Amino acid sequence: MTARIGVVTFPGSLDDGDAARAVRIAGAEPVRLWHGDPDLHRVDAVVLPGGFSYGDYLRCGAIARFAPVMETIVDAARGGLPVLGICNGFQILCEAHLLPGALTRNQHLHFRNRDQRLQIASTGTAWTSAFQSDQEVLIPVKNGEGCYVADPATLDQLEAEGRVVARYVGGNPNGSQRDIAAITNQAGNVVGIMPHPEHAVEALTGPSLDGLGFFTSVLKHLVGAPA
Repeated sequence: MTARIGVVTFPGSLDDGDAARAVRIAGAEPVRLWHGDPDLHRVDAVVLPGGFSYGDYLRCGAIARFAPVMETIVDAARGGLPVLGICNGFQILCEAHLLPGALTRNQHLHFRNRDQRLQIASTGTAWTSAFQSDQEVLIPVKNGEGCYVADPATLDQLEAEGRVVARYVGGNPNGSQRDIAAITNQAGNVVGIMPHPEHAVEALTGPSLDGLGFFTSVLKHLVGAPA
């Protein structure tokens, strides 16, 4: 049976169509989820896409975390549902307390849009098992509030528990502490990443095909998950 992966659309989402396309290219069925509908429609995993949910009013992701669909996603994620938050989706996951820390204004105060090299630091998550440990990938980054911050104790805990999923290499585009580009929860089913893997799934439009591994990883995870 083909896996069903939900892609949420919030008011202000920009990359929901791209995320759905990446899901399809990976071999799954994309299921469009609406922010105002708490029903997840029997999906096997969820992607929170990039954009400016609710116009980024108050702060990025602060309103989206209260959307009816997020109430269901939070409960399902705590029960093991794989969830990938990309850019604004990462911000929403932090606001919803599924991931620690926060994403703040880039240290240089400029929007940064470029192809970015990353080093995969953890392959033990639902979204990264297709990669090799320490593998370098090339994925676009585009953000104005992509600087990951947390208190020193949280940063130390993330590193000690192997929960840093990816780091920036060849230059840090936003000043994120310890060059962190992606993190996971303790169970490894929830991942937040600031760069955009959905923009690196086709040779025609992306700088590489490296982003596809995030989406094929979750399919591999779902096959191995208990029924």
